[in-house]
Amino acid sequence: MTRVVLAEDAPLIRDAIAGLLREGGCEVVAQVGEPAGLRAAIADTRPSVAVVDIRMPPTHTVEGLEAAVDIRREHPEVGVLMLSQYLESHYALTLFGADARGVGYLLKERVSGAGELVEAVRAVAGGGCVLDPGVVALLMAGRRSGLAALSEREREVLALMAEGLSNAAIARRLYLTGKTVESHVRSIFARLGLPEEPDGHRRVLAVLAHLRERPFQGWP
Repeated sequence: MTRVVLAEDAPLIRDAIAGLLREGGCEVVAQVGEPAGLRAAIADTRPSVAVVDIRMPPTHTVEGLEAAVDIRREHPEVGVLMLSQYLESHYALTLFGADARGVGYLLKERVSGAGELVEAVRAVAGGGCVLDPGVVALLMAGRRSGLAALSEREREVLALMAEGLSNAAIARRLYLTGKTVESHVRSIFARLGLPEEPDGHRRVLAVLAHLRERPFQGWP
């Protein structure tokens, strides 16, 4: 069973999210409302995943994100899923650091229900990367110049790759053949100077690495 620590400062929202996770078969081992409680709960319970809001007390700016970055550094075996109403590219880039394994960033208003949330939690627990399409679009918008060598179709394929879709899923989404998608993927890696990897998840890591426009320069 996937064990979850939930960090959300609004009690009503926290209880609602916990209920959705339990409905989906997750075990919510701790519910906290502030960063210190989150750090303590991670150390005490060693969950599979921490589901964390970005803005938490006392200033409601980036306390949740700072705690999530600490968790990734101090407890790399624990996945981190940011569940926020705020869409900010530097939040995503700071959280990912040099490795996007076991990390996710979803927007609250776009999570359609328990099934989607639980699927994301389990994917992160398994070392996957889960990104809201809006986050992907924002990251790519910041790198338009770097993507200038790609065709419009290749940019579409790249965006879906960054969301973690397989070649087969991309083919279905864009109504293309599998061979056509494979050709686009090879071209994307060649144009961006990124090596092909046999591991599909490494594709996501490479794309995210390319989308990083510059190192994070400080908190907003």
